[in-house]
Amino acid sequence: MLSIDDIYAAAERIKGRVTRTPTITCQSLSKRVNANVTLKLENLQSVGSFKERGAANRLAMLTEDEKKRGVITVSAGNHAQGVARHAQLLGIDAIIVMPKFTPVSKVNRTAAWGAKIILEGEDFTQASLFADDLAAKDGRVFVHPYDDLAVMAGQGTAALEIFEDAPGDLDYLLVPVGGGGLISGFAVAAAALRPYTKIIGVQSEQFFSYSIAQNQDLPVLGGATIAEGTAVRQLGHHTSEVIKKYVHDIISVPEQAIEDAITLTAEHAKQVTEGSGANALAAILTYPERFKNKNIAFPISGANIDTRILANTLLRTLLREGRLLRLRFFIPDRPGLLADISHIIGTEMNGNIIEVSHQRLFTTSSVQSAVLEIMIEARSAEHSQEILNCLQEKYKVERI
Repeated sequence: MLSIDDIYAAAERIKGRVTRTPTITCQSLSKRVNANVTLKLENLQSVGSFKERGAANRLAMLTEDEKKRGVITVSAGNHAQGVARHAQLLGIDAIIVMPKFTPVSKVNRTAAWGAKIILEGEDFTQASLFADDLAAKDGRVFVHPYDDLAVMAGQGTAALEIFEDAPGDLDYLLVPVGGGGLISGFAVAAAALRPYTKIIGVQSEQFFSYSIAQNQDLPVLGGATIAEGTAVRQLGHHTSEVIKKYVHDIISVPEQAIEDAITLTAEHAKQVTEGSGANALAAILTYPERFKNKNIAFPISGANIDTRILANTLLRTLLREGRLLRLRFFIPDRPGLLADISHIIGTEMNGNIIEVSHQRLFTTSSVQSAVLEIMIEARSAEHSQEILNCLQEKYKVERI
């Protein structure tokens, strides 16, 4: 089983090869979630994820013969980039197998580090089987994304840095869980150095693989999730052993909470996070009473989110919170009404008009009528309602 000595050895081995990322307190975020929050900014690694630590440690331990044979791995993106970067630094030939539907941004960033990319399989499981077969056929060293003691030790080095840098005692370490490599390293480090700190893993409801390990009667895992980095159907063998021994609990969070956590991280911590990197904050949002007023640390474990997904996530959260308001007007088709409506929204009510759609030809009522759709940015849900109430005094308008 993984030991604290393995993690200390990994820390020495990868020193200077990966970034010693900041550990910061975030008062704005702490106030918002009613907890004392400390962030480990693993999103600032060269490849934008903690995965670089495990990859750097594993590749540094290869023999000369293994380096000549080359390496192969399977990943939805972050581990892939870590392996690709450190293989390039060490002059090792690398093949990365990625599921077919891996976000294009992650595929491109991985390819930019010089590795050969193969898109294979509908999901991580199918891609893994293909990678296993290719490794056996070509004699390459398979670098497992999580179920490898060297990889787990590398991930645990981030916990060492948290314990060195975080102010005061920590009640909880919240850790995203996919296959279990990160939480294994954190749990072993905590057991040795901070045994009073509870280690809580966090998974998406869509991939609550821990429930399967506990024989809970839940629906079959799978489906669309913004936390694709933790979309793993089964914990690893080595990671399961560590989790059973050292992890206090693993909880699941819904998609909406993950989306909200991405937005909160951007607004309050001024940091970009991918879905999996927002899992820990999503847990605080989902179980506020459990974590109220507690001292909590967690890694923003990755920042490799597609820009379109990020933009859509931010807008979806604003819509849910009422800070974006979509209105449909049914108005007579005559000059001046659009200007009047704009004046009410912008000048009288201090709303910000983002988008306007004015439709005359395809309305179902009279040719003398028009349908107007407007998207408005407001300060709050209350402000949105005030704008709507004011407009309804003069126009036929509905919220959409």
